[in-house]
Amino acid sequence: MTEPLRPTHLGTMRERNLALVLGGIARHQPVTRARLAELTGLTKTTVAAQVTTLEGLRLVSGALPVREGGRGRPGAPLSLAPGPVAGLGLEVNGHYLAACVLDLTHAVRLRESVACDNRGREPHETVAALAALARRITDRAGDAGLTLVGTAVALPGVLVEDHVNAPNLGWEAVTASALLADALPAQALGIGVDNEANLGALGELWYGAGRGAGSYLYLSGETGIGAGIVVDGELFRGAHGAAGELGHVVVDPDGPACRCGGTGCLEQVAGLDALLRAAGVPDGTGRYELRLTDLTRRLDDRDHDALEAVDAAGRGLAVALVGAVNLLDPDTVVLGGSHARLAPWLIPTIEKAVARGGGRLRGRTPILRASTLGAESAVRGAAGTVLARVLADPLAIAIA
Repeated sequence: MTEPLRPTHLGTMRERNLALVLGGIARHQPVTRARLAELTGLTKTTVAAQVTTLEGLRLVSGALPVREGGRGRPGAPLSLAPGPVAGLGLEVNGHYLAACVLDLTHAVRLRESVACDNRGREPHETVAALAALARRITDRAGDAGLTLVGTAVALPGVLVEDHVNAPNLGWEAVTASALLADALPAQALGIGVDNEANLGALGELWYGAGRGAGSYLYLSGETGIGAGIVVDGELFRGAHGAAGELGHVVVDPDGPACRCGGTGCLEQVAGLDALLRAAGVPDGTGRYELRLTDLTRRLDDRDHDALEAVDAAGRGLAVALVGAVNLLDPDTVVLGGSHARLAPWLIPTIEKAVARGGGRLRGRTPILRASTLGAESAVRGAAGTVLARVLADPLAIAIA
């Protein structure tokens, strides 16, 4: 028997019922009104009234009627509408800016990325470039008949009490939400900001390698390294929202200085900059994606320096992950960002170390797998959080 759906904690009975019905459609689509009444415990009359409201908000759409059972009128199955409602995800990374638009069916409707070096730029310069990207994607969304109801921004840093510390960007205690609110287009659900590893973990949970994984660690492997922690299908943030800073776990006490102020941090061994430098990939080969392609070519060619650099990165990741795995006991570890491209060389080293580092006690080791979304995990997770807010509170949106 199907477990009944539960309403969210909204202000009025109407709001609760509306979210309950929309959630039922999202989970069981295509689904008839009669079936929704069974799933939610609401009367058929109440369900019909909520569906009418949702259709007016253009959040759901119906298909041709189908007959359920042998009697009565055929029911029209309902599904989430593939527009016009959509969410915008934006990402600031050390070496690119990205944008992604998802509609309520979670289909990617638009995407765009801009290669640029954001390290050391003034925060307002980076935000201005991000705003220009947001305006372009907003115009394209309008041309496609989409209405963006909210924006979420992924940032590569620790967010504490509305301040962002992002050493790889040179940001210290930056009030990012105020900068973004001044620069980005106003929308019904406003602008949210979160750590890119957290949003990457949600992107994988909803659309990628984390689906069905239960509890897992997502590693964002770019210039910096963060970890998004998912426990029983829910994102774990820690007491102050700073959980998952795996990149600043010390893996070599005598190692190089880190931008965070420490020495021998994981980022200085397995971060993208450190990897490319150790592998001998010159800056002159161009953008990071081209340099990463150069690195994988060298690995395929069994280049000594490249193999040594990636092996050292794998050992560093293993040191950090052994502690994390022993503490959290995840089902899966997902390698994201540039580490997804390097997974064929990284995973064997990490698997052996994790198995040695307590696998016998646990009786099993987590599955290691590469992200299926690559560099899009965080930006798609960001857009997905906007859609999650729509599902939780449908009346919060305003369609022009």
